[in-house]
Amino acid sequence: MVDGGTPVTALDIDIWSDVMCPWCAVGYANLSRALEQVGDDVDATIRWMPFELNPEAPPAGKSQAAHIAEVYGRSPGELAAMRQTMSEKARAAGFPLDYTGGEDPPPVPMMWNTFDAHKLLRWALASAGAAMQTRLKLALFAAHLRERRDVSDHQVLADVAASIGLDREEALAALLDPALGEAIRHEEARAKANGITAVPTFVIAGKYVLQGSAEPAQFARALTQIATMEAAA
Repeated sequence: MVDGGTPVTALDIDIWSDVMCPWCAVGYANLSRALEQVGDDVDATIRWMPFELNPEAPPAGKSQAAHIAEVYGRSPGELAAMRQTMSEKARAAGFPLDYTGGEDPPPVPMMWNTFDAHKLLRWALASAGAAMQTRLKLALFAAHLRERRDVSDHQVLADVAASIGLDREEALAALLDPALGEAIRHEEARAKANGITAVPTFVIAGKYVLQGSAEPAQFARALTQIATMEAAA
């Protein structure tokens, strides 16, 4: 109960997402604002689940422009328009995508293989809990989307983990743990079996599915409705 009034509804929210996905960062930012709007009525536990947008990425990565042209057939002009729209949406959500690294000129935006990033996130959840896993996810978003670092590189991943207070050597060891790799493959197969084919996908209380980066008010309405149904169950 909150101050003897409205009962608090605990909701598990699993977010299927990839570090490569700017819409996932926007979606989470909007979800966070929605959770602020619903206040103490909902006690959310957020877990990040693995989804690889570019599982066949070569070790050297691939430029974002080449990837989008190859997969979606977009011209350079269309790509520029997409980036502008994405930048505006991200800024409005509170997760601006402006380059914050130190190189001049900035490195070109890249697509990387994120399998090891997902292993690191799985390790963070198991070893340090859901809140720390979210901190790591946000740090990885920033490393990729704002700093344009190679988030397939083990040293970069360990540095990101250390920057939020996780043990760097333990992070490096986790990246070499085959059991974590098996866990990622299992979760990816579970997502496929459940029809999750795009990100971000939010699975709430294990049964309610929301897809895409909805506006905060839309998320808030959905959370309130789900909390009401779960409280009555």
